[in-house]
Amino acid sequence: MKSLFDKTKLLDMEMKNRFIRGALWEALASNDGHLTKELSDVYEELAKGGVGTIITGYAFVTKGEQPNEGMMGIYDDSFIEEYKCFTDKIHSYGANIIMQIVYGGFMTNYNVGKRTIWGPSTMQNEVTKTLAKEMTKDEIKYLVDAYAEAANRVKRSGFDGVEIHSGHGYLLSQFLSPYYNKRTDEYGGCIENRGRIIFEIYEAIRKKMGKDFPILIKLNSSDYVKEGGLTKEDSLFVATKLSEMGIDAIEVTGGNESIKEVVDNNLGAARTKVVTSKERESYFKDYATELAEKVNVPVILVGGNRHFEVMEELLNETKIEYFTLSRPLTAEPDLINKWKNTDNKKKPKCVSCNMCYNTPGKRCIMNIKR
Repeated sequence: MKSLFDKTKLLDMEMKNRFIRGALWEALASNDGHLTKELSDVYEELAKGGVGTIITGYAFVTKGEQPNEGMMGIYDDSFIEEYKCFTDKIHSYGANIIMQIVYGGFMTNYNVGKRTIWGPSTMQNEVTKTLAKEMTKDEIKYLVDAYAEAANRVKRSGFDGVEIHSGHGYLLSQFLSPYYNKRTDEYGGCIENRGRIIFEIYEAIRKKMGKDFPILIKLNSSDYVKEGGLTKEDSLFVATKLSEMGIDAIEVTGGNESIKEVVDNNLGAARTKVVTSKERESYFKDYATELAEKVNVPVILVGGNRHFEVMEELLNETKIEYFTLSRPLTAEPDLINKWKNTDNKKKPKCVSCNMCYNTPGKRCIMNIKR
């Protein structure tokens, strides 16, 4: 019987358990994306708390494109030395740390009037109302190279791997979605074309990083709209092709949060009220289960993972290998140690209220001193 506390390996990265802290935007970095003590302390607390692997909040890959204030940057070499000290500290607690990298596109309302925002097509985000300009092929090539250079900095900074963010309405998931991608060239139309920029980014990173550095992707399972969005079938095509190309792990997510229908119907990645019953949690499990049967790389399940016994059952009844927790570890950074050190696998404190998103530093409201 598999255990959530099994020791496993992803390439040469040793993982002391199957728990991963998923990427969250903490809004604690400096204005230009550099580390602050408060942000570093958040990750140190997580590492002390027992989670095997941490994925950072998204880091922007080009200096002129910062989707949100207070997010981490990785757009030039000035970050490397400070990140080296940071990753050394996390490693001292026996945890791995992976950096998630992103180009946000029109999933933003930060400094909108001061910069050109790229998209697969010229279109407005339904939620943020931000306009995007259709990228030229030269701009696509520039961005592919920027991702590869950013990933190289990630490795030089001592991180254990890099994750490409292709979910939730950010640029790469916009390319995947026919809801927004109206191109008629080789980057639009059929799913192989809509996925082309992701395939090119992966290839560019792999060429620069070599075969021994873990490259992961966070991939939308579906946009969760009635008409016109990324479908499960198209997502499975992209995931399967990436597996064949050599991606090292696929983190399954879902919900295009640039589409009003998704937001209005609580179909995004961070759904509320998922703890009202065990049947409502782990809400991307059906797709992840199907994907894990099709690919020969580890599948990581994110989204509403709450009860220890639910994850343990999924581990042993499917081929899903790892489980991401984000909001529960915001509420209880030491939750994994609590589970490890007692036979009573307590229910998490997190009730998926999402009020943490409205606090300074994205803190659980139950932990804020009044």
